[in-house]
Amino acid sequence: MKAAVVVFPGSNCDRDLAVAFRAAGFDVSMVWHKDADLPAGMDIVGIPGGFSYGDYLRCGAIAAQSTICGAIKAHAARGGYILGVCNGFQVLTETGLLPGALLRNAGLKYVCKTVGLRVETTASVFTEGYKGGEVIDIPIAHHDGNYFADEATLAALRDEDRVAFRYVDNPNGARDDIAGVLSQNRRVLGMMPHPERAADAGHGGTDGAAMFRAMAGALTTA
Repeated sequence: MKAAVVVFPGSNCDRDLAVAFRAAGFDVSMVWHKDADLPAGMDIVGIPGGFSYGDYLRCGAIAAQSTICGAIKAHAARGGYILGVCNGFQVLTETGLLPGALLRNAGLKYVCKTVGLRVETTASVFTEGYKGGEVIDIPIAHHDGNYFADEATLAALRDEDRVAFRYVDNPNGARDDIAGVLSQNRRVLGMMPHPERAADAGHGGTDGAAMFRAMAGALTTA
């Protein structure tokens, strides 16, 4: 399996994401934001956390206009898989690959802690390694993680089983307690919590490792 991890100016979780992919068996390529194309044969693209372009304008807004995002959109249009974590989720909403927006946290403060997430669907390669309704412990670290969407979009996400994760105890004011959402074809996942930071026992938890193992297993047999 081949994964590409995109690096923007200000990314700070790109190596963490690459390590998690490699630990699950992926061959990982690091891709610079000015590259026009993804390496050939990529199964999945990872868009990491951090503060791309210093979070100027809106978080992810400048990154969404970068050269590599044209290739990421084309990858999605071909049915390719994409995982966007934290700032990567923000980039995916700014590119229009996922609905909604990430607003300033309701408490107007940066929040960094481990939180409980409830697995809302197992019908995706990202979540099939969990049990429906299972609560997993995953770190968060964000200032703008307050998921917002209008009522029609929220209803569609619920009706189409596209809410991947919800917060057990909402840390940021996100509507409907949403922590992660899937695209209509279920091949793009954006989430504010950091599964790559919970993929090694030495980091205090391994609840995120099941996501990377599930992706590897699904893409191996695809």
